[in-house]
Amino acid sequence: MVAGFGVNGQLLKRVAEVYAWLDEQVRRCGDLAGACTACGDCCDFDEFGHRLFITPPELMYLAAHLCPRNVKPMLGSRCPYNRDGKCEVYEHRFAACRIFCCRADPDFQSTLSETSLEKLKSICTEFQVSYRYTAVAEALNDLAGV
Repeated sequence: MVAGFGVNGQLLKRVAEVYAWLDEQVRRCGDLAGACTACGDCCDFDEFGHRLFITPPELMYLAAHLCPRNVKPMLGSRCPYNRDGKCEVYEHRFAACRIFCCRADPDFQSTLSETSLEKLKSICTEFQVSYRYTAVAEALNDLAGV
């Protein structure tokens, strides 16, 4: 479904609702959520020592908001949408990017991640999309045709 970038508008709306819910949880929980300084360090996954995984609805959401020529593969360990510490797709960033902050409480992040994954799985079920939890590099490279 993503290959042609023709994505169901209702699916996109549901993903946007999950993202709005996540943003509200992070905003509401203050210190537990941490305060992002937009340093961009966490966008270099190998250097920071973590991996980012995404779901099909999230990839569909990003693809639907980018022109095909703006889809970037992830050829190294740094997110290709991070430019000088700033996220070029901030408004459309993935759930894990919304949740993770290097200064946040790990238990808070874990709980929020599990809840958001359940919401994203339900979108897969509702729209009959196969659920996969895929490393961001693999997902972006597939989307970019690399």
